[in-house]
Amino acid sequence: MIAEILSVGTELLMGQIANTDAQYISRRLSELGVTLYRHTTVGDNPARVKQALCEALSRSDMVITTGGLGPTEDDLTKEMVGEFFGLPMELDEKSLEAVRARMCRLGREMTKNNNKQAYFPRGAVIMPNECGTAPGCIVERDGKAVAVLPGPPREMKDMFERQLAPWLRKRSGEHIESRFLRIFGVGESKTETVLLDLFHGDNPTLALYCGAGEVTARISARVPLGADANALIDPMEAEIRRRLGNAVYAAYGPGEEVSLASTVLKMLMARGETVTTAESCTGGMLISHLIDCPGASAAVHEGHVTYSNEAKMRVLGVRAETLEKHGAVSAECALEMAEGARRASGSDWAIATTGVAGPDGGTPEKPVGLVYVGIAGPDGVRAERLMLRGDRDWIRTLTCQNALDLLRLRATAR
Repeated sequence: MIAEILSVGTELLMGQIANTDAQYISRRLSELGVTLYRHTTVGDNPARVKQALCEALSRSDMVITTGGLGPTEDDLTKEMVGEFFGLPMELDEKSLEAVRARMCRLGREMTKNNNKQAYFPRGAVIMPNECGTAPGCIVERDGKAVAVLPGPPREMKDMFERQLAPWLRKRSGEHIESRFLRIFGVGESKTETVLLDLFHGDNPTLALYCGAGEVTARISARVPLGADANALIDPMEAEIRRRLGNAVYAAYGPGEEVSLASTVLKMLMARGETVTTAESCTGGMLISHLIDCPGASAAVHEGHVTYSNEAKMRVLGVRAETLEKHGAVSAECALEMAEGARRASGSDWAIATTGVAGPDGGTPEKPVGLVYVGIAGPDGVRAERLMLRGDRDWIRTLTCQNALDLLRLRATAR
């Protein structure tokens, strides 16, 4: 089954709200084995909605619309679907009663225009709305189908899962399972070069996309309903890991939240170890990444933002001689910051960051983007020099990512 998504709403075109509906439906269609070709967004204009619907159905077997199901004059998605298929609109008494009951529960007056929400193209399969007043529907004719869903994300998701997903599952006869691998330390172009031959398979398939300084590889396998896709996915994951080694830091399924920070925390918690941060150029961003992860209190001990030289000396014990001879942006300073943070906190590990995030402050010897990361742990203390590119926020973000990855690699090697 080939599908397209048609999002209806002038507020989407004007950028007043983000189109999270299309994002959600796209992911779920993939999991249900439905091939998605395009997204189209059109304003609340009857002629344009009808034209977009006509174009979409000329290319696909099915169109899923969102929005345009309200009680106002410009909510005309169902009506345009009816016109396209040459079907009159008919009142569904059961839906009308459901609208009345919901309005009563909400303590709102049932105005005449609310009746509009209970009209559907003749013969439509009606999808009740358990979370709102606008029911949806599925219209099938001449081998084509249109599923009409409400625009509010909560209502759309509930209707999709309760009613449209089972309908799609019966018709597709198969589903797609995906697994995601997170990769750090190897860029997108190098990753593609190393994995090039793996992109040419039919099942499973491999795709790459970039995030904040990292790459995600998606492995997707199409299998019959009820079948296990792991037999197809596992060998490809093993081969990717063989080629990329410890640059692959996590594997997870759809809907899971995974990051370098959460991976590092999970590793530390499994080992019963703790971490402390000592930050200069990142200004608290590093410990914020860690604390954003649920359960962080089990492994995060404390964090220090020592932006000034005075604070570095007073809080972390960085020597004045070190700062005078090498400066705050130096491997020597990063080493002493990490050692001091670990000593003061009693943590198993300490991460220190110091650098020139910009846009000012750089010199020919120490340009903007020069960063040192110090890691102190049970196996000693080491510093890593980074030369990063980008604006201030991007340099700070990449510093945090690199610092977390350095800790991951150090702890894993022990």
